[in-house]
Amino acid sequence: MSATQRQRHNQPAAEHAAGDRREQEIELTYCVVNTSQRELLLRGLDAIASERASLPFAAEVLVLDNDSRDGSARAAGDHPAVDGVVALAQRRGKALNDSELLRRARGRYALLLNEDSELRPGATLALHEALEQHPDAACAGARLLRADGSAQACAWRFPTPLSALAGALLLHRVLNVQSRGARTRAVDWCQSAALLVRRAAAEEVDYLDGDFFVYSDEVDFARRLRGAGWRSLYVPAAVAVHHEQLSTGALGERRIVEMARNRDLYMRKHHSRAAAAVVRWLTAWAYALRALAALLLPRHSPRRYWRHVVATLKPARGEGLREAAEEHNSQPASTAPAGEPGGGAGHASQAGEPGGT
Repeated sequence: MSATQRQRHNQPAAEHAAGDRREQEIELTYCVVNTSQRELLLRGLDAIASERASLPFAAEVLVLDNDSRDGSARAAGDHPAVDGVVALAQRRGKALNDSELLRRARGRYALLLNEDSELRPGATLALHEALEQHPDAACAGARLLRADGSAQACAWRFPTPLSALAGALLLHRVLNVQSRGARTRAVDWCQSAALLVRRAAAEEVDYLDGDFFVYSDEVDFARRLRGAGWRSLYVPAAVAVHHEQLSTGALGERRIVEMARNRDLYMRKHHSRAAAAVVRWLTAWAYALRALAALLLPRHSPRRYWRHVVATLKPARGEGLREAAEEHNSQPASTAPAGEPGGGAGHASQAGEPGGT
């Protein structure tokens, strides 16, 4: 057999091998961070399994368990949809955990999900189509619904003194909320409860900033992406149910502290100390108005709103979720509270904040 004949003989096999490699290329990676929410995690993974089965391209599912100690890591590993589990031995913040999964993902796109996020049918394809059609966009956020089916604000203008003023004037839903309308639109930032990210863009800005333990991490991420020339999209055709696990008591107090300190960190990082001070006072004023209104409104806690006022004015004081994670890590596995968040369902919505910060 001549060299030419051997080349022709081997060509079909080479083409078949190349086709197999193309079939195995991962287009999209589902990235789920879980912190002590085993049942919600499994519910979300069931939804991912249904979504994945309908995709016209290859996908993988990665779960990062944030030292849950409730059997979540084992349950995720046993789930048929899951391709890999990262089981941490120490609890960490949401920004670090999302960045870990973005680095490990093999897909061109990575769909960041909280464990309390449940994708509705067709959500993945709608988000994927949006980024495919808008090559200048780095992120695409889904429309979020609460467990009762009501809409949750999930896309916002970037925090500024002007947006805080809108909150102080109780106009934040009109002027700051951008998750409205039935068509895909450019927005400043979307919540990361169900956020598709172009991995090349994330790598370009060095992923999420771990200085933000939780809250304002995706705001900072979107702001740095914008600075690098990328846009964010709100995609209402993609829907996810966000089973927010909000807490009261000591853990609720820690959430308030963490939210205030990271809002202040964002303002100092992207604006100035003077701008941060202005935002603190305007945001505190908005919470004070709510505290007064809560005296007359049923099912509202004046004390909780006033706690926001205090934490907003003094963001460096108090213990937040970072300290809760440190306490968790200092305790033996048999005694550490399983429910203290460090970056999964613990990342409650910021949508109710005055000014959308």
